[in-house]
Amino acid sequence: MEKILVLFICLMSFGNVKATQLLVPMDESQTNHLKAYGVAFWMLEHEIVIEWLLNYKGGSFLTPHLKAIEEELILKGVKYEVIADGQANNIRTQIASPEANMEIVQLEKAPKIAVYTPKGKQPWDDAVTLVLEYAEIPYDKIYDSAIIMGNLPKYDWLHLHHEDFTGQYGKFYASFHTYPWYKEQQAQLEADAKSLGFEKVSQMKLAVATNIQNFVLGGGFLFTMCSGTDSFDIALAAHNTDICESMFDGDPADPNCQSKLDYANTFAFENFKLERNPMEYEYSNIDGTKLHQRNESTDKFTLFEFSAKWDVVPTMLTQCHTDVIDGFMGQTTDFVKEFIKPNVLILGENKALGTARYVHGEMGQGTWTFYGGHDPEDYEHRVMDPPTDLSLHPNSPGYRLILNNILFPAAKKKKRKT
Repeated sequence: MEKILVLFICLMSFGNVKATQLLVPMDESQTNHLKAYGVAFWMLEHEIVIEWLLNYKGGSFLTPHLKAIEEELILKGVKYEVIADGQANNIRTQIASPEANMEIVQLEKAPKIAVYTPKGKQPWDDAVTLVLEYAEIPYDKIYDSAIIMGNLPKYDWLHLHHEDFTGQYGKFYASFHTYPWYKEQQAQLEADAKSLGFEKVSQMKLAVATNIQNFVLGGGFLFTMCSGTDSFDIALAAHNTDICESMFDGDPADPNCQSKLDYANTFAFENFKLERNPMEYEYSNIDGTKLHQRNESTDKFTLFEFSAKWDVVPTMLTQCHTDVIDGFMGQTTDFVKEFIKPNVLILGENKALGTARYVHGEMGQGTWTFYGGHDPEDYEHRVMDPPTDLSLHPNSPGYRLILNNILFPAAKKKKRKT
């Protein structure tokens, strides 16, 4: 009873509740999809429950009609409609029909978000950080020391910034080892490893990856893109061996490291082969980058359609106003299906190339999602290129997939039926 009273007072403080509701459409009519997610997060921060209408007009939001919400939507340039309670109930009835591939999920509590990223400026940007800031979703920056010191349980959701968890400094050695930013990065990471009690950067990064693995096992939500996907799994697989050559850690790699990989310790990938050449800008044959012809006009990937009433989680993660999305390159562009574990759910694929762009899985009490590529609105983003201006791409379907993952932990979930 006390909780109901508190919620009532909170709602009243936002203005009078009217006999109408607000519908935020997320189909092609929406003026700013990305800001709409930010407003949804803002509502959750103010303890306002949102109904996420899966597969209804692109995954629309239904909210109470409060003056403060309406003002926020107007301020952020997000399209909305004022509808009567009767209209809202008609929508709910339509969604509830067994014939409709739709579902309603309640979003209840804003997740506490962390982005794993170094303090110093990197010579590349990060799509997740860009869209969080554009959508005005708050997050904390954490890095190796915070994770080693056990701070991850403070958070619900973690994103891994463009990262190399293998200790090979992104395998940029051949192209950039003489550049000041590369030398500074290496010196800083070596100093951090020493201060935390590790002899090598690779050992520190493995400890970080293991702590992240435990975070997921304990119920955390992990999202990562580009090289933060395969390098993470490779580091976990190599926990019993040394895969770094002398320019990375001062001594040669174990000549038998390939045979010592432990695929049982990974999230998504198995039976892959390492790229042992330290001069090659590649970690393993997981990555499908070389399969792409770099023809931007024809490079697309397709989202799977799931049963909203039976597969609620993948349906949430694939909400979009289009099923066909422009591809984009990265150090890890996408994932060769041959090396994906059979229990991993493929959310989006390039069928022609036999690659998966967007994959998801469960581990312990938590979940993880890997999304290939670097920047959904910059086809071939390179080191030292300027960051993307998302005000020019407010309806980006590729960035929408990132924001689906942001709202995912806020959902009152239904277990996947079998």
